[in-house]
Order: sequence, then structure tokens, then C-alpha cells
Amino acid sequence: MEPNVWRTMGLKDEEYDRIVELIGREPNFLEVGIFSVMWSEHCSYKTSKPVLKEFPTEGPQVLQGPGENAGIVDIGDGQAIVFKIESHNHPSAIEPFQGAATGVGGILRDIFTMGARPIAVLDSLRFGPLEEENNKQLLNGVVSGIGSYGNSIGIPTVGGDVYFNSCYNGNPLVNAMAVGFLEHQHIAKGVASGVGNPVMVVGARTGRDGIHGATFASVDLGEDSEYSRYDVQVGDPFMEKLLMEACLELIHAGALVGIQDMGAAGLTSSSSEMASRGNSGIEMELSLVPRREKGMTPYEVMLSETQERMLIVPKAGREKEVQEVFARWGLEATVVGRVTADGMLRLLEDGKKVAEIPVKALTDEAPVYNRPAAEPKYYQELKSKTLSDIRLKNSVEEVFLTLLAQPTIASKEWIYRQFDHQAGATVVAPGADAAVVKIKGSKKAIALTTDCNSRYVFLDPYVGGALAVVEAAQNIVCVGARPLAITDCLNFGNPEKPEIFWQFKQACAGISDACKVLNTPVTGGNVSFYNEIADEAIYPTPTIGMIGLLEDIDRFLPNTFQSAAEQVYLLGEPEGELAGSEYLAVYENLEAGALPNLNLAEIKKRLEFLLELNQNGLLLSAHDISEGGLAIALAEMTKNIGIKVDINLENTEALKVLFGECLGRFIISTTKQQAGEIEALAAAKNIPLLFLGVTGGNNLQLTLNGLKSLDLNLGKYRPVYEKSIARIMDRNE
Repeated sequence: MEPNVWRTMGLKDEEYDRIVELIGREPNFLEVGIFSVMWSEHCSYKTSKPVLKEFPTEGPQVLQGPGENAGIVDIGDGQAIVFKIESHNHPSAIEPFQGAATGVGGILRDIFTMGARPIAVLDSLRFGPLEEENNKQLLNGVVSGIGSYGNSIGIPTVGGDVYFNSCYNGNPLVNAMAVGFLEHQHIAKGVASGVGNPVMVVGARTGRDGIHGATFASVDLGEDSEYSRYDVQVGDPFMEKLLMEACLELIHAGALVGIQDMGAAGLTSSSSEMASRGNSGIEMELSLVPRREKGMTPYEVMLSETQERMLIVPKAGREKEVQEVFARWGLEATVVGRVTADGMLRLLEDGKKVAEIPVKALTDEAPVYNRPAAEPKYYQELKSKTLSDIRLKNSVEEVFLTLLAQPTIASKEWIYRQFDHQAGATVVAPGADAAVVKIKGSKKAIALTTDCNSRYVFLDPYVGGALAVVEAAQNIVCVGARPLAITDCLNFGNPEKPEIFWQFKQACAGISDACKVLNTPVTGGNVSFYNEIADEAIYPTPTIGMIGLLEDIDRFLPNTFQSAAEQVYLLGEPEGELAGSEYLAVYENLEAGALPNLNLAEIKKRLEFLLELNQNGLLLSAHDISEGGLAIALAEMTKNIGIKVDINLENTEALKVLFGECLGRFIISTTKQQAGEIEALAAAKNIPLLFLGVTGGNNLQLTLNGLKSLDLNLGKYRPVYEKSIARIMDRNE
């Protein structure tokens, strides 16, 4: 075979030599294709695997950690939550509508494959600045795709996060997280076992769409990329709804041994991974696979990534039952093979053997690379940048209104109003610190969030990685829930560059340490490398998806002031820092500085304090202070009522107090009668607490050290916050 064949498929020469050694002969064209997708970075994790092993993955709440289609966390009473986050970055860059839509469809299948009914979707999105028309088109296409798929299938999109930065020009990030509910007895696994059990293809007919999609996700997205729209799948949410109902019916009936979504690498990955988990083999007759197009080759059938398909292994003798259930839902279910005992993936076409590969060669024997890591030159340079001489360039009012209008800070209502977020049992619409979904038939609810400030991770990957977990935990606690576990989507550039791999290792170390301190194990996720265009990498973006448990829905906390006379406090340091702040980026065109010292134990202490206050019924609202600092957080909380803030502190700077950033800080409110109790508890636990003021009126008034800095009516600044993205997106260029 000519070297260009395997090189074109993304295999290195040494990898091809390893294949020959493993199977004891030269592979044929189909076998090379199968190895190329299974050994791609997207499927094999050959670069990230050694690093990911350091994550904490166990805990009393974890029922299923990494290694399956999704993680499972116990929430008591025989109930559990299934959740996972994955990327669909490259497809969304090329075809934003279908790329985003099929990203939602794929992650939903990971959830109901585990036996859970999906109850919510979240999306973590990154785009270049909206001043550029291409970025507006990408945002519009992605949002439309998410809304179209989620709305059609009836699963609410309840939250997420959106950032804008020039590093994402041409390479947007579209990370989709799905969450499902199940009872313990209905947990399903992606395993093929039981010699002689049938192997069945169910759902949509196989077409030529998405061939080599896994390989596509494992290369740089260069302008000269050979990949085109041919590699982007097309989704059908109505078929997905039917597929979901049929699969859940069979799982609950106990008819299946195993089930797996045909995601990346399609029939290849589902069959080989299921057989590998079951320490078995699979033999399939490919001519039996229902096809949407004539003349398809075995290569095309095995590598197709047609959406809305599953591979299932029913219990022997229940094939007819499976077919009847799928027929009732208007879908096909076809026996294409059987489970074998020899550990081989054996493929036939019209009775003729066209491929035979040891299953473990495709999974366990995939190469693992311990790549070199080197600190980037920019790291120390930006970290040592002196920021002490930076002062407010304009009036507090002008800075306040300018920052409120920044798309990263401004309300994302233009985005989430296009999603059906009220389907199901949604407690609070998008816009809260975390989404909250009620568990039907109980007082319990789950809190959901996605978070990552990539600017922080760029400036200090270790601290930034840890802070992504911290911010997620803060958002969960601010709605009254206790953090349980995370799933992560690790978006980075080309790991073959030592500087990029250093970012990856450092960020993962930070995530790991934060998860250990906060008791939030990693239950699975996704690694997305090669997020580069024109040799420029995105900022490292390890997106954290976190879930938490709210034992009593009556203890839900809003993130806005609810009435007059609420006593408002700042919990945490009165000053933030300029390093990595939105102010620094907007007014100094600078992304630099040393991030504040990371004290995970202190942050954990403050989170526990907030949970205790809420459990004792002492809080009326809570909101974490993040991008934009204290002034922006107050603007977000004053949705329906104003506040008069009067701060008197020696040796403080207005810039750092009002617009400085530092995690581990919160705004909380309580009644006048309970304020003293909170102050006493904070003093006893050595928690920094500063009285800010009292709610009332229709203005946000800020007085700092006797000098009135801001006095604005809600009618002036709330529209700036709420309508900025809409004005940009609706503007005719």
C-alpha cells in the first residue's frame, strides 16, 4: 500500500508500522480506514490519556465515571443524574447550523443510551468579536442550529455560557452538555457480551455524510483544509425523538445487553468499543446494514457518521420484540451480526470477508504519546506585566455602561430567547447563576452550569483551570445547591506543539486540584485538540460542566434583589484585581498580569458558609462576582429594584473596588432582622464580610469613601445590559 493512503487518513508512518505488527500482515484499505478513525486523537485520546489519568474520578456519589457514554451521579432515593459535555467545534466552523444541531443530537444520544431520559441541554459557546460579520454569521447559525434541534425534540436548553474573543476568529467553540434522569435499575451500558447474542443496527439508514468526521476533528482547521461540508452530518430531531422513545422502552423492558450511539466513527467505534468493553468479538454482514444511498462500499458504511443511529445487542431470542418496538415508532431495526468469543471485529460483504481486526488493537492498543511540554515565552512576560500604574481612564459611569455593553458581559437574552427553555420542569429561565431543573415527584432539584474564563487560563493555565471549576461551583452554590461532580470539554490547540501541551497539562492539574478540594469528581467528558487556524491557536478553554443537588426546591436562591429594604453584603475581599479583567482588555487593550493567589481551601470554606446560611433560611439572594467586578454584579442583581451602596475603606482604589476581578467573592442579601446573625456567623468563622447597603428605589447609587461615583436609573442601564447583543446582531452592516 502506498504511504500516501494512510497519511491522507491521518496515520503516521510509525503508526502504520504498529498496525502491521499488531495484525501480523499488511492491512487492506478498509482496515486502514478503521484504524485511522479509531486511532485518531478524537477517538483514542492518545495524547491526553496520560494526563487525564490524574483526575479524581471516584466518590460516594459517582455511580459511573469515565469510560462509558456518560457519567452517572447518585442523588438519593434510588435516583440518579446522567450528564456529559462534548464538542462539535470544527463542524460548526464549516456549517454552523448543522454543526451545532448535530452536536446537540449527539450528546442527547449519549444520555439516553445510558437509560436516562434527557431533561436539559446547556451550551458553552465561544466566538470572535461581533464587530466582524463572519462571527455574527457563525453565532446566528450556531444559535439557530441549537434552537432548531432542541426545540424540535422537546428538550429545554436551560443555560450555558458565551464568551467573545479574537482568538476564536474562524475557530468557534460549540460545546454541548446534556443531562438526564433515571432510576438506578434502568442504567444501561455500551457493552457487547454473550456469545451468540444478535447485533442490530437501529434508527436512521446509513448514508455517506460525516465520513472521516473523527479524523476531521483531529486536525487543524486551516484555510487549506481538504475537508468540506461533506464531512458535516445532517440531523433529524424528529427521528431522534422516535429513536429515544424506542430505546428507552427497550432498556426499561430489560431487553438489551448493551447499547451505544453511533457517534464519531459511526459503526466502527460503536462495534469495536462495545466488543472491547465486553471482552468479546463482533462479526457483521455489512450488506445487511440499511443504506440510504446506492453503491456504498464497506469503507463508507463503516466510517459513515449518519446521525440518529444506534448499535444494540439484544438478549438472544428477543430480536422480534426489538423490531416490533422500533416498528411501532416508525423505525428500522436490523440484525446485522452477532457477538463472538474470539475478540475479533470481523466484517463481511455478501459473505466475503472484507476486514478482520483484533478488537483490542483498535482500543487498548492505540498508541499513547507522552509529548514534550514547554512553558510558552509569553507566560512569564505577561505574568510580570506591571499594572500598578493603571487608573480609571474615564468616569465611573462611562466605564460602567461600556462594560455592561460588552457581549461577554451583557445579557445573553438574544441567544436564549430562541431556545425552548420552559419545556419539562425548568425552575428558572436562563440568566440565573445556574440553571435549576426540578425532579418530578419530589422536592429535589438539580443545578446545572457551564463555565470557563479562557483569558484566565491563557494567562495562567494552572490557576485558570482551577478557577473554571471554582466559578462553576460558585454558580451552583449561589442558587442554593451543593456541587456534586463535573464533566469537562477540554478545548486546546495543537498538542504536538510543546507550548500547547504545557497549557493542557497545567490546566488539567488545576482542574484536578480544584475538584479534589471541592469534592467534585470528574465523571467523563471530551478532549478537543487542534483548535487552530492559520497556525494560531485559540486560548486554552477547558470548559467545566457541573451539576449540583438542591435537596429542597424551597431553598432556591435568586440572583436578583426581590424587594426593598434587603440588607446587602459583599462576602470576600473588597478589592478585585486588574489581571485578566474585562476593564484591562477594553480600556488598555491588554490581556496580562499575574492572577490573584489561589486559595482553594478558603474558597471551599466560603462556599460551605453560603450553603449553611441558605440551609438556615438566612439568605434572600446570592450572586457571584465575576467578569466586570462588583459594579457589574450589582447591575445584574438590580433587575427590578435599585440599591444605595456606601463603601468606606482606607487605601482602596475605585478601579479595583468597582471593576476589579477575583473569584471567591459574592453579593448576598438578607432581611434586616437576620443581618446581625449573618455578621456574627461570619466573624466566628473568620469570613470577610462587608456591608454594602440597602435595596430600594429605582437607581443604582455607588458612593466610595464619601465620593458619589455612580447614580443611574434602572431605565438607563438595564436596557444597555439586556439589549446590547440584540442591537449588534440586528444591525445591518
